[in-house]
Amino acid sequence: MPEELDLNLLRVFHALMDTGSVVEAAGRLHLSAPATSRALSRLRRALNDPILVRAGRGLVPTPFAQHAAGRVKALLDAADGLRADPAGSDPATWQRTFAIRLNDALTPVLAPRLTRRIADEAPGVRLRFVHQDSKEPEPLRDGSIDLDVGVADPPPPDILTSALFTAHFVAVVAADSDLGRAPHLTVDDLCRHPHISASRRGLARGPLDDALERIGRSRQVAAVVPSYSVGALMALEHGLICLVPHVTAAHLAERGVPLRRHEVPFDLPAANVELRWHRRVDHDPASRWLRERLRAAIQPLAQAPG
Repeated sequence: MPEELDLNLLRVFHALMDTGSVVEAAGRLHLSAPATSRALSRLRRALNDPILVRAGRGLVPTPFAQHAAGRVKALLDAADGLRADPAGSDPATWQRTFAIRLNDALTPVLAPRLTRRIADEAPGVRLRFVHQDSKEPEPLRDGSIDLDVGVADPPPPDILTSALFTAHFVAVVAADSDLGRAPHLTVDDLCRHPHISASRRGLARGPLDDALERIGRSRQVAAVVPSYSVGALMALEHGLICLVPHVTAAHLAERGVPLRRHEVPFDLPAANVELRWHRRVDHDPASRWLRERLRAAIQPLAQAPG
């Protein structure tokens, strides 16, 4: 007779998938390691799948377990919502993980700021930041991710959105360089000094090149790097220029990185950055709390001058 699958077993499944460790899952669930191991055996019988398999010194989930993880999380969230009191529970007592999909430009900026806020207010909450290799809404639907942040196409009807900020590009240079001490950045400066191109796709050309070409000018791209944060840090070398989103520049300046921000003397395209979530969690207190904390983490940078 197949093993009965109940909510307690699903909570064990979720903890095992989140930690990848029987011992860590046991600690989170306030169970002994042998009890958690027995629960894993029950899960394997109930789901007819190994769930976790040995890989070197650790455990890795099977393809079936990876596919089921989002649906299990959605079921557990729905079950927790049935017993949530109208005022909402205290985040300081939570033991849970939130998954947030971020694009490459925002991860080094938003991830540390949000993590600091969450750790102070809810020490039992863990954030899992997911690489945005796709903008598909399915992970929001099946619960694989809780929030999606980035620039995206118009959403389907079951995906709700909220504008976070409009990102525009600024040029960063070493603060103690001639460019850093200049009152502003000129077209001649852009053409005279070498540039770092930050592009996840490895592109050396961008909107600035189009703007320069329209007036018969060009720039020299000395290096191409995969992220804005790397490009900004390379601009600490005297005489190098890198264009980055204004939130990246503002975050680094707030953290004391000796970079000077200059407005670019061209009207370059801007990008509207959105926060997205599934309709089923719109009124969920935990989801609402997370959205509020994320917005509070990014807002000071979004409003910062270039």
